[in-house]
Amino acid sequence: MMGYPRIILKKGREAPLRHGHPWVFSGAVARVEGDPAPGDIVLAMDSLGRSLGLGFFNTGDIAFRLLTVDPDARIDDDFWRRRIDRALALRKKVVPPETDAYRLINAEGDGMPGLVVDRYGSFLVFSIGTAGMEKWRETLIGHLSDATGSMGIYERSEGHSRQLEGMSNRIGSAAGDIPAMTEIIENGFCFEVDLIAGQKTGFFLDQRGNREIIGALSRGASVLNGFSYTGAFSVYAARGGAKRVVSVDASAAANEIAGRNLARNGCSAERHPILTDNCFAYLRETEEVFDLIILDPPAFAKSRKEVERSARGYKEINLQAARRLCEGGMLATFSCSNPVSLELFEKIVLGAVRDAGKTAQFLRPLGAGPDHPVNLAHPEGRYLKGLLLCLTAK
Repeated sequence: MMGYPRIILKKGREAPLRHGHPWVFSGAVARVEGDPAPGDIVLAMDSLGRSLGLGFFNTGDIAFRLLTVDPDARIDDDFWRRRIDRALALRKKVVPPETDAYRLINAEGDGMPGLVVDRYGSFLVFSIGTAGMEKWRETLIGHLSDATGSMGIYERSEGHSRQLEGMSNRIGSAAGDIPAMTEIIENGFCFEVDLIAGQKTGFFLDQRGNREIIGALSRGASVLNGFSYTGAFSVYAARGGAKRVVSVDASAAANEIAGRNLARNGCSAERHPILTDNCFAYLRETEEVFDLIILDPPAFAKSRKEVERSARGYKEINLQAARRLCEGGMLATFSCSNPVSLELFEKIVLGAVRDAGKTAQFLRPLGAGPDHPVNLAHPEGRYLKGLLLCLTAK
């Protein structure tokens, strides 16, 4: 074993790591040997001195993030090059043809905790959320550039996770020249993406498979796309044969892009209107009834403290949507709030449907696509939770 600092776990607290979960919480740590700084590599050991693996150390709630169970591994430039190459090889297998935008690296799902990289054609947008990955930033940028041949790499490292790791935000070009707007192809459709100021890294790449499902269900339907952002669900629905698609989002800037996305994919703005409005208010006030409603709101909860408040928001928006669906209408509803579990989300939606005087047939789960792999032992990585329901009268 190399001379890394060590964390010794309390008796019996090693089970999650042995079962594949990549995190150790601070309450499971008995003591720290050596003087590791946040982000340093440490060796985790059980109470009997047996090795559990190498990973990133931190002084916060998550004290250890596993990188490898091999205690003799060298965490160096070649280690990260192999991880990036492995992630690229997987995407070549799972990304569909006529698609040049996808999640290239998905943090723990690709064995790189805290690193998210999205590919938009010739450009990459990345985010670092852990102190450990921050220490390898320059190495990662170099390997990503070499492996992908990208024309430019833009960094959007910001948000709650960096604050928890004691880091400030960093936003800006990391390599090459980055255009404010670029165009991508997804399943043959064209979309304009704002790489600099758009939500997340510019586009909701995790919804690609769900957009295909919605497109297939939209023929002859009246569709409401709530929290429509730049209109990707709307394009799929309209091109899928919907008779009318109404897109509602509070952002005028996003709606302008949505209008262009509909037009560039041959969809009429007159037939498929885009409304700048609060989705909650719109659903309460509209008298229109729809065959299919999509609810893809931003995360209502960023921490456990916000779960109760977010539950009220999810309850209200799903209640109003249920009231605006015709008999036998379909609801595709999502939560991307990490602290809101799938079990809780299902209970919230069920309560909303029942309060609307309806019953729900569960048709299928909806989630991120295979370019967003998740460690099977790490349910926290399944941040996008979705339900496809058919609603009928009780």
